[in-house]
Amino acid sequence: MRKTALRAAVALAVALPLVANAESTFTTGAGTPITAAARLDFQITIPKTLFLRVGTGTLNTTLATIDQIQFSVPAANVGNGTAVAGTGGDLTGGTVTAQVIGNNGTITFTSTTAGALGNGAGDTISYGQIATTVATLTSATALVHPTLADAATTTVTLTPASGKVINRDAKWTYSYLNTAVVPPGTYGGVNANNSRVTYTASMP
Repeated sequence: MRKTALRAAVALAVALPLVANAESTFTTGAGTPITAAARLDFQITIPKTLFLRVGTGTLNTTLATIDQIQFSVPAANVGNGTAVAGTGGDLTGGTVTAQVIGNNGTITFTSTTAGALGNGAGDTISYGQIATTVATLTSATALVHPTLADAATTTVTLTPASGKVINRDAKWTYSYLNTAVVPPGTYGGVNANNSRVTYTASMP
């Protein structure tokens, strides 16, 4: 009997935290009016979240797709200072969707490269030759682009207009400035010859 009672007491103690607090009032009388009141408490728990998209992506989802931006310079235009438009990107034409959403204040947004683009033969093209044009997408304030630099991390700080929420996006269009004559070859690639730029967002 004692063991049975103990088990029942333990089961009740475990179940109690799962019971919602409720209240009722019973009123009676001949007066006018008579009233009864009952109260209810609500609680909403919001997690801290941070979302970054550059190129192909789905809101609040992790997706492993990595887009590639390509530039093909016509032979007659090598190094003549005429910028070359890119191809590829989720919006095509060398343009990608960029988006940062966070709900806990200031966000540090960076771009990092391992070095200048190489062709595997010892020749390089600086990331300073790749320009980025920023245009608004859906947010009133376009998401700025951290400047690309060789073997370096560059940083921009995103600050909420009010409160703690940041929700910014933009269209980033890349172009090759083509201001110098360089040796032939394919510079960069698919995660080769310092081709990859890593964008990072961090939030307290």
